Amino acid sequence: MTTCRTSVPRWQPTRRASSWWGSSLGSTAWTWCRPTWAIFRWAWAQECGQQGHPAGGLAATDPAPCQANAELAVRDMLRAFGTSRQAQGLPLEVSSEDRMDDGSPIRLRVQINLSQGSAVFDFSGTGPEVFGNLNAPRAITLSALIYCLRCLVGRDIPLNQGCLAPVRVVIPQGSILDPSPEAAVVGGNVLTSQRVVDVILGAFGACAASQGCMNNVTLGNAHMGYYETVAGGAGAGPSWHGRSGVHSHMTNTRITDPEILESRYPVILRRFELRRGSGGRGRFRGGDGVTRELVFREEALLSVLTERRAFQPYGLHGGEPGARGLNLLIRKNGRTVNLGAKTSVTVYPGDVFCLHTPGGGGYGDPEDPAPPPGSPPQALAFPEHGSVYEYRRAQEAV
Repeated sequence: MTTCRTSVPRWQPTRRASSWWGSSLGSTAWTWCRPTWAIFRWAWAQECGQQGHPAGGLAATDPAPCQANAELAVRDMLRAFGTSRQAQGLPLEVSSEDRMDDGSPIRLRVQINLSQGSAVFDFSGTGPEVFGNLNAPRAITLSALIYCLRCLVGRDIPLNQGCLAPVRVVIPQGSILDPSPEAAVVGGNVLTSQRVVDVILGAFGACAASQGCMNNVTLGNAHMGYYETVAGGAGAGPSWHGRSGVHSHMTNTRITDPEILESRYPVILRRFELRRGSGGRGRFRGGDGVTRELVFREEALLSVLTERRAFQPYGLHGGEPGARGLNLLIRKNGRTVNLGAKTSVTVYPGDVFCLHTPGGGGYGDPEDPAPPPGSPPQALAFPEHGSVYEYRRAQEAV
């Protein structure tokens, strides 16, 4: 960052791990003691202008060019998708449908306007608001949509509101995707959002369904509480196998290290491994889920909030679906109980919770073999970058 040489009084930066931008910069994120962030932006923009920075002066803080670039990228993607379908003699309208485990349908119809490079995303026909907590406020659906559009663009653009400029979104009021203000919504953020992503990507034929769940597990008693989310399988695509044992799409959380878990909480991690064969077969195979077993050392309340226990993650273009998830409680006396997708139950010392997370769907006919190992990889649409890429490079360099 360039040091500002303006009439604005100087200030000293301090390091603080909990800064509001620490999620992207880590523990070395800078926060400013004074003056305000707005003044700092002004000063930095002026300095850029004085030093001939390409952004130039106050234009460096103007979001309009960034949003215009994102809008153009999405319009180009929609035109390319529509042109491809038109060349195959297919209509400029696509649709997709999936269901929550309680049977609530999530329906989508996308109408492409080729001349404008725009689209209407119509969720009419989606199920009504539910009595439980799987309702998703409209903002959740829009977040899932902007994420999908950014994935489909295939070029390196900043994520911003401009991605939504070429689209009109229709969500029926009173549905599970636009519930009443009194509706419970905690599950909508962590579960229903995943289904919305699967429906959108399925409409475009981009990739098979991923595990579609965060596998929320909580346990606690009078003196402790613990919450974790568990990874599963990612869906395969036109040129890749799905990743195994990862969080995907609308979630990205890190699980507690086994040593920390066992030293601070009354549990023993008996098993944590990939659930081999849970990914759907296909020319490109879906990723496998995981199996995780916790042994309890004292009485506690165990709660699970999960999905894909009734409906499998779909495969695409001949690919087979991934395996359903399964939540089992094995009592100390050997009795095994299927807990279902969502429940709370008291556990006692010696009881075991066994979590099997869903696999991802496969892509393409399983009888059409994928390129053998060692084949030249397909060129990426744009260079890899970002925190995940840098983390992987660091791990591979060890």
